[in-house]
Amino acid sequence: MPAPPSSSTVSPRAASATSVALRLARKAWRLQYVDTLQSAAWAEEALGRAAPDDLQARAWAGLVHGFHRLRYASPDEGLAELNRAQQLFDRQGDRRGQLLARMGVGRCLWVQGRLRESLELVLALRDEGLDVLRREERGMLLNGIAGCYSSLGESAQAFAYMYQALRESGVAREHGFDVVLYNNLAHELFQLGDCDGALGYLAEGISRCAWLSNPRLLSTLLTNRVACLTDLGRAGEALNDIQAVRSLPADAIGQGAQGAAYETMALAALRAGEHALGQALIDQARQRPAEQLQPDARVVLLVAEAEQRLARGAAAEAAQHLRQALPLVDEGLSLRARALFAQSLAEAHERQGDSAEALAQMRDWQRLHLERAQRASQARYQAASLQTELLRLRHERDRIDAQHRVTERAKRELEAINEQLSQKVREVQALQAELEQQAVRDVLTGLFNRRHLNDVLPALHALGQREDWPLAVVVIDLDHFKAVNDSYGHGAGDAVLRAFGQLLARRMRRSDVACRYGGEEFCLLMPRTDVLSARRKVQSLLKEWRGVVFSFRGQVLAARTFSAGIADSRALPELSAEQLLDAADDGAYAAKRLGRNRVALADAMGALGSKATHTA
Repeated sequence: MPAPPSSSTVSPRAASATSVALRLARKAWRLQYVDTLQSAAWAEEALGRAAPDDLQARAWAGLVHGFHRLRYASPDEGLAELNRAQQLFDRQGDRRGQLLARMGVGRCLWVQGRLRESLELVLALRDEGLDVLRREERGMLLNGIAGCYSSLGESAQAFAYMYQALRESGVAREHGFDVVLYNNLAHELFQLGDCDGALGYLAEGISRCAWLSNPRLLSTLLTNRVACLTDLGRAGEALNDIQAVRSLPADAIGQGAQGAAYETMALAALRAGEHALGQALIDQARQRPAEQLQPDARVVLLVAEAEQRLARGAAAEAAQHLRQALPLVDEGLSLRARALFAQSLAEAHERQGDSAEALAQMRDWQRLHLERAQRASQARYQAASLQTELLRLRHERDRIDAQHRVTERAKRELEAINEQLSQKVREVQALQAELEQQAVRDVLTGLFNRRHLNDVLPALHALGQREDWPLAVVVIDLDHFKAVNDSYGHGAGDAVLRAFGQLLARRMRRSDVACRYGGEEFCLLMPRTDVLSARRKVQSLLKEWRGVVFSFRGQVLAARTFSAGIADSRALPELSAEQLLDAADDGAYAAKRLGRNRVALADAMGALGSKATHTA
């Protein structure tokens, strides 16, 4: 059986603003043959989102629905949807959409068995369609014409149009058209009796179908292979394909009313000796409305029913069943179907013992077989041309695939290299950040070091002067620190320094800067803080530091103190940043001279050399 025409990329006329619904409808059309479920979902969503005046979105979503109904519901439902879509295209003057909708209508007529009417319609679209439609769409139109000629038994014309469809479409693998052509070429070949040639193309199509999410097309490919194997007398080999088709979903996205050729599978099962399976498949075929069965399918079903009767030994009943169907065997059938009917009727008469009638039917079968051979000879040139083009395109596709694989491999290698490089960059950046921290941080206490103090103090001092806020500079000297090192060792001294650093880090504001000034000396920069506020803060620190207790070598060291000096940039406006730091340092020395364990404030006189201080 020929596959439905391929979908293709179609964009409506350029609009000043593309709606969300229209974008969804375009995606649905583009994907309708590659992923049937997603295509239908997007078309449904597009219709739900489309405003009443969004004719483009409604038309293109309706077009997708029309083709979907045709393939998975019934030609009548598809025809209704496609006519509505065409009316919307007519209102917009979208000629491309009109042509595609008419093409779908022609396909509906083909499924209904109105072959001449369908051919007349699609042939009328050919010339304009080749000018207006895009390349994949042109292939879709030409493939539809080929299907009409195939059903009418005009294989030479069918091959010619399939060849042109392939030339127009190229290797557009992403749209699945090559899979459709593999299937249709195989169908035409086995109609002419070249089942071995057909099997090769079906195997290729089934393999290529793996990247599609389209159970309908896979079902068509598999049932065509079942028919080929049956004609070759190898029906037993078709049982796996029958099982595969029966396991496909039988809903609107799977086999559908038009999908599973149960009559073809039934005949294969019976000839493979699986009579129960054959009867079950006949029953499934009979559940479909007769008007949805194409003429060939009706004849194959009759033959399967007759062979089921022959299997029961009811030869007279089988012959009578077939004779009643003789009016159905007319020129609307393919030669293969007519030959199959004549062969089955001959066998039924032979089983009855009616040799004369059996001979007459065998002569009819022989005449039909010769006619198939003659048509095959007439179509040989066109078939050879199509097969040559398919081979060329296969090589081109394989070359593109190979190039794609090389590109993908190179891309993956490049991504791996880039990731390695990025990792190295991150490591270097982390190392740089660590080095930068090490450059400005004191390793022991975690506070900033003197280098950072020298960098930040001038900037804070200048900012305070410009914005007129005070900057308090505090120098702290831990009392009797040398005695700790002498009595308990440098490990104890380091522990004291770390503890004091932790105290400063915990108690300082985020805007304050705490630095290890050198040895046991520390410096605090306190923006927007005058000397009195700074003194309260430092006295609070001193009180907390006195309460810290250390234990070294079993001995307790308590009552730790420090001496501090504070200088305020507002109280000493004439001093530079460096002089302000010196004034605070002088204050710390003054506090030590006055007995330690206190905070001294530097005033203008003290900063200039008198060393006068205020003690805590």
